[in-house]
Amino acid sequence: MGLDEDALDYHRRDPPGKFAIKTTKPTSTQRDLSLAYSPGVAAPCRAIADDPTDAYDYTAKGNLVGMVSNGTAVLGLGDIGAQASKPVIEGKGVLLKRFADIDVFDLELDTHDPDAIVETVALTEPSFGGIHLEDIAAPACFAVEERLRERMDIPVYHDDQHGTAIVSGAALLNAVDILEKDLESLEVAFAGAGASALATAEFYVSLGVPRENLTLVDTGGIVSDARAEAGDINEYKTRFAAGRPDGDLADAIKGADVFVGLAVGSIVTPEMVRSMADDPIVFAMANPDPEVGYHEAKDAREDTVIAATGRSDFPNQVNNVLCFPYVFRGALDVRATEINEEMKVAAAHALAALAREDVPDAVAKAYGDDRLRYGPEYLIPKPLDPRVLFEVAPAVARAAVESGVASIDIDLDDYLEELEARLGKDREMMRIVLNKAKTDPKLVALAEGENPTTVRAAARMREEGVADPLLIGDRATIESRVASLGLDFDPEVVDPAEVDIDEYADTLYRARQRKGLTRVEAKDRVRTDADYLGSVMVDRGDADALLTGLTHHYPSALRPPLQVIGTAPDADYVAGVYMLAFRNRVVFVADTTVNQDPGADVLAEIGRHTADLARRFNVDPRVAFLSYSNFGSVDNRGTRKPRRAAELLRANDEVTFPVDGEMQADTAVVEEILAGTYGFSELDAPANVLIFPTLEAGNIGYKLLQRLGGADAVGPMLVGMDKPVHVLQRGDEVSDIVNLAGVAVVDAQEQDS
Repeated sequence: MGLDEDALDYHRRDPPGKFAIKTTKPTSTQRDLSLAYSPGVAAPCRAIADDPTDAYDYTAKGNLVGMVSNGTAVLGLGDIGAQASKPVIEGKGVLLKRFADIDVFDLELDTHDPDAIVETVALTEPSFGGIHLEDIAAPACFAVEERLRERMDIPVYHDDQHGTAIVSGAALLNAVDILEKDLESLEVAFAGAGASALATAEFYVSLGVPRENLTLVDTGGIVSDARAEAGDINEYKTRFAAGRPDGDLADAIKGADVFVGLAVGSIVTPEMVRSMADDPIVFAMANPDPEVGYHEAKDAREDTVIAATGRSDFPNQVNNVLCFPYVFRGALDVRATEINEEMKVAAAHALAALAREDVPDAVAKAYGDDRLRYGPEYLIPKPLDPRVLFEVAPAVARAAVESGVASIDIDLDDYLEELEARLGKDREMMRIVLNKAKTDPKLVALAEGENPTTVRAAARMREEGVADPLLIGDRATIESRVASLGLDFDPEVVDPAEVDIDEYADTLYRARQRKGLTRVEAKDRVRTDADYLGSVMVDRGDADALLTGLTHHYPSALRPPLQVIGTAPDADYVAGVYMLAFRNRVVFVADTTVNQDPGADVLAEIGRHTADLARRFNVDPRVAFLSYSNFGSVDNRGTRKPRRAAELLRANDEVTFPVDGEMQADTAVVEEILAGTYGFSELDAPANVLIFPTLEAGNIGYKLLQRLGGADAVGPMLVGMDKPVHVLQRGDEVSDIVNLAGVAVVDAQEQDS
């Protein structure tokens, strides 16, 4: 099927459309219903009647945006009517939910009358925390937005105007930075003088481009003094007419530093591009066909041409989804009364700054592009970059507070944690650990220090203050990696050719001389095998923790630290643990990587150490030993093992957390089963530490939960080692390495305390 057929099938698939309403509170009992509605609902009603701002505390208002359109300017389809615009408006709502966790109610208004739109929308103010105007034709859109902003005490935002302005503004900031030009001296030519073009031109003035340096061209030619005097242009265009002679698009482009296209496709020729100033900036943003093709613009000249379009199949896509979800997120979270120019400028600067940072692997993979590095072909972040939320929303919120339009203030650190929680429980939990790590960063040795991913992870650790990374490897190779990756990072390198290998060899020899290792072999291993060198460094105290395993198999990566560092005094075994984060809960599962068929005593030890790990994430552990039997319903060797493990762990005087088993997996995690059928259980709530009976079961279980259950996985984290060691999975990304480094640092902090 073609794209149109696929889109039709996508939208009509049961249930039709892209939205559904769901409850956010329990509704399973009569008590729940009496709280949700009568008689309990009277209490919040009375509270709001006494203080209207309580609506933000007792209703969905604070996270609900009204998406409003009359269908008069829908994409490139024009005036297709209110009802026909509904798929687009639903789609915009999907983006608000997907990228910023904002709920949306769409309102398609069947009218061309601006007065009717204003009056209708204004009357909805008690319902919404903000209003998003969409696909309303110019010039009516200007009047509608202005009047609604005057009447309403909630944010009103017209994406067709401001979204393109903010995102292209961010691209402009970075383009002038790369080309070493000044905003104050730019000559800018616009093709188009509709809502987007006029708003973008005004925004460029806010960024620092002089108004007199902006030339707008519409279907009648240059927006000039003569046309203004003749009454040929509206009041909004007249703002840019001062001093402009008559002419056409070619006249406007000639000598310009920047071309901004918000008109129609294929109206700019290569000759026009060649007529521009040195190293021109070409933003051809008409969709689906730009005013001039990306490659056509780049190939028109020998000097540097920085180009952007509205298309996803070329670099530098100017996509409004980089803007409006996060602007609204920040505005809603401080209960802003409007979205002002200061907030929009803050959003643009935040986007520009983010593009200058190292791009996460997951983002590069999502776009099939490993060349995402700040420069002419990467001016602005990609829409699927999750970091946009954490940069733009706080910047907007802070600007709202500083400009006096916020109703409440926020603590930015707390706010970041709230945003993390919106993206998933795993991010919320990792934030807890990473914050702990930042309080006292430790030296973390990275065995695969020459690997580009490891180098980028080390730079991220240093930048975020999570750890002090030590890159093991050849100094020249590592420094070359840093340079080629364009990182602002001065690495601390442990080069085997530069350190006193003899001391490290002696340590390894003493540890393994009765295990068949000669002194010569010890020296060779320390010199040539970074896992052994890193392990000895940690054992001697020259590093606080070790990370390895990115490029080789788990067992071979684990062997050197086990041989050199060994297990903790209170441990005979190590185990691999994953933290699995679901929307509303977190569980720790073990063993998933090490012990093939552990006995009851081993399982008990794994349960104890996994519970200790959970506490580092501020989770109060509740341990369940899993089986296919519930509390003796099946009695054989296999079921007796986890049963005995639970008994052993409960008998440990140092264990203060609830433990039970053997039990089936659903018994362990479903409250109704646990409390209803097995009320005698030691667990007073669903388990959050699940101990599998075998490695086979553990590995299968966590992968099913991750892939089919939609869990986000953090790990594997090693427990039971004498000093912090974590073995990465082959192919782990930068964020995975940074997260495990944070866990290792917290481990080291615990040992110091």
